[in-house]
Amino acid sequence: MSIDDTAHLGVFPDPPSAEADLPWNHPLASGLSRLGRWLKQGDRNHPWILDAGVIAVVVLMFCVPDLVHDDDGRRRAFDTNFTHLPWPGTLALQAGLVLPLLWRRRKPSLAFAVIAAVFFLQLALGVWLRADIALLIALYSLVLHGELRRLPVACAVTAGALGLLTLRLPPEVSVLDALFFLFSTITAAVALGLAVRIRRAQLAVLRDRATRLEIERDQRSKLAAAAERTRVAREMHDIVGHNLSVIITLADGGAYATDRAPERGKQALVLIGDTGRQALGELRRMLGVLREQTQTPAAPELSPQPGITDIDALCARIRAAGPQVLYRTGGELDTLDRGVQLTVYRIVQEALTNALKHAGHDTRVDLAVSVEDTRLHIDVHDTGRAGATVRSGSPHDEGHGLAGMRERAALYNGTVTAGPAPGGGWTVRAALDLTPLPAAGADTGGAA
Repeated sequence: MSIDDTAHLGVFPDPPSAEADLPWNHPLASGLSRLGRWLKQGDRNHPWILDAGVIAVVVLMFCVPDLVHDDDGRRRAFDTNFTHLPWPGTLALQAGLVLPLLWRRRKPSLAFAVIAAVFFLQLALGVWLRADIALLIALYSLVLHGELRRLPVACAVTAGALGLLTLRLPPEVSVLDALFFLFSTITAAVALGLAVRIRRAQLAVLRDRATRLEIERDQRSKLAAAAERTRVAREMHDIVGHNLSVIITLADGGAYATDRAPERGKQALVLIGDTGRQALGELRRMLGVLREQTQTPAAPELSPQPGITDIDALCARIRAAGPQVLYRTGGELDTLDRGVQLTVYRIVQEALTNALKHAGHDTRVDLAVSVEDTRLHIDVHDTGRAGATVRSGSPHDEGHGLAGMRERAALYNGTVTAGPAPGGGWTVRAALDLTPLPAAGADTGGAA
């Protein structure tokens, strides 16, 4: 089927991907990349193999031809200004030039120094060998593996050695052309070593950055998990602690009133059931949010988090347990953000729970929630137990409840103070800052 046929049928072939044309996506580049990774892995496991391979290549390409005598006229004309040594002397000089390459990665400076010394000895004897290429290999290895502060000295030594070599060239060879060629080889060796060294440094930096980013990601995940655990623990404390305190107080009151007023005992049991069902509903709602599950159309709806409007029902449950609760409000509370309303509800819930727990069912609680400009104030004062002027304990004996209230208030740059009241009882005061945060990216002049 041709392209016209597919277009007629309304089916169009996928356009070629732009990434397929990139050089590194070519099959040849992929094969070379795999070969490079395989060689690197082998070099890490057996580093001596690569060093021995370099020496083997140099011996086969540059040492063996000097040991084999040919009758090429151009060879004899070029060698007229150089001394020919017997093969044992030639072999000894070649060994001095080539064998130090075994140390070119572990001790590049020492390898270069030994090869340069043999090279100068060779020049003093008036000998020219093809194995002199080892001097450039040693210079490349020094640039790649050695200390760069020694590079200028190494370049000067190499340039001086090759410059002395040009003085023994035959007159047919231009000195300037020879110097240009030899210095070009020095530049090429240095440039290649620097390029490979910079590339390896860049890869090392990228690997280090990737490792640090992975560590930071794990740390952020752990911090987020710790913050979530703290939030869940705070919610569980607010839900379970409050409702259990109410249930225990109602159960004690119902057990006391069963013999004298059975109808009061029955009423206490009904209130215990209502409080338990409410606590169970809140727990299910919170666990339903935390549970990882696929939402389906048949999934149950989760009720919203409690707000300021739910404080009336909260006060009613506390009154049912015995204490007298006087609740007063001031300002526009219904327009507050849902997060602020949840914070206010939890602070009031914890304060009323503590009053019920420590002051008993005969206390009187004055609760006031008011808004003034950009500040929200919460005042909770109980009269304490009958016959006791100061509640036992101090602000230093803080439990999870007061710490949770302060954590919630801190979300809105607020503060929470708690302590005994001058006339007896206990007072909890909280203040929240309702100033909205500035929009991201906006400056004081109003321009983005």
